[in-house]
Order: sequence, then structure tokens, then C-alpha cells
Amino acid sequence: MLLNLKNIEKSYTSRYGRVSRKVLDGLDLGVERGEKIAIVGPSGSGKTTLLNLIGTLDKPDSGEILFGDDLISAWNEEELSRFRNRKIGFVFQFHHLLPQLTLWENILVPTLPLKADQASAHLRAEELLKTTGIWERRSQKPGELSGGECQRAAVVRALINEPELLLADEPTGALDLENAVGLSKLLTEINLHNKITLVVVTHSMELAAKMDSLYLLKNGSLQRNDKPETIASK
Repeated sequence: MLLNLKNIEKSYTSRYGRVSRKVLDGLDLGVERGEKIAIVGPSGSGKTTLLNLIGTLDKPDSGEILFGDDLISAWNEEELSRFRNRKIGFVFQFHHLLPQLTLWENILVPTLPLKADQASAHLRAEELLKTTGIWERRSQKPGELSGGECQRAAVVRALINEPELLLADEPTGALDLENAVGLSKLLTEINLHNKITLVVVTHSMELAAKMDSLYLLKNGSLQRNDKPETIASK
């Protein structure tokens, strides 16, 4: 198993320190290597919080998060930073490309902290850009690209360090139908051909239906449900 969350608790306190809201309550989740799963649920149910915990951008109040055999929830920030750069790729609803850089430069940014061999990084960037159909756009800046092209570039950036786990938070949420369908297809193909484990938070039942497993996050815990139409009705 690649990812194992055990009895996760997470609460948030108001800025006045008086009100604590429990977002995750005894949550458990196991994800096998190479699996692709979707997490759906009402707005405010804690989906993004859960993704941030999985991606080590936040820590649980209690419980354990294991990546393979490593108890990553016990690591310090320096250890987690190295882990994130090497093992996890992130795709968000908005691409967050740096506007002053070209697409090519944006994609290579994650390789800089690792002091990676740039020749190898360039070869991988070229391969990924050609695979995703945006190689001809590599010299353009984000403002010169379509929303779909920017989001594909964000996927390439997430893959440049060859992560084992790809986390996507509403990746099709800001796209029109045509681009959303294209990005959904791209993510599933990456999972299939690159053997990268995929965890997607989404409101899109079309994207959720393409995953191996579906989970509804409600009242702080996950409920397995492999019928997207029943989730959509809740």
C-alpha cells in the first residue's frame, strides 16, 4: 500500500480562539500503488484539508499518515519538504504558473531545489510537453496561452520530478467542458501509462466516474461509494 491514513483528526480554531470546528473525525483511507481515487463531498466538508494532509502541506491533530512504510506525519518540516519535492506532484484548480516565466521555465522550476541534472530534466520536460500536446507553446508565457493549455502545463510541472503520487484539487473546475474532458483523459492516461497513484478532489461526477474508487467525505469521515450518480444526489 502506498498511502495509509489512520484515525485522522483535524480541527480549526477561529481567529479569536473560542470556536473549534472539527473537519476530519476519525478518518481512515488506504490507497494502493497505481490506484486512482476520487474524493467528493459538499463544499466545506474538508476535501481540500484532507488533500493538504496527504500532501504534507498540513499536519493532523492526531492519527497517523504512512507513505509506504514511512510514518510521514511524524517528520519535521525539513524532512517533509524534501519528501514533497521528490515524491508528490500537485495540480490545483488554478494553474499558478508564474506569469513572468515561459511555459518551459515554469515547468523546470520544481527541479531547481533538488539540484537535478538539468540535461535529464530538459529531456523529461520535452517528453512530457510532447505527450500533452503543448510542445509548440513552450516559449510562450501563461498570459499567451488558453486555460486548457495552462492547466496541461501545470500537470507537466507536477510530473517533472517523477513523483509517485499525484494530487489534484478540482483540476477541471476552472475549465470549459471541452478542456475539462481533455484534462480528465490526460490524468487517467498518466495514471495508466506512468503508474502514478492519483488522488483527485472534484465536484465533477464525470471525472469521478473515471477513477477506480470513489469516496464521499461527509461528517468528517469517508464513505466508499462506487456509484457516482448516488453521490451526486446527496
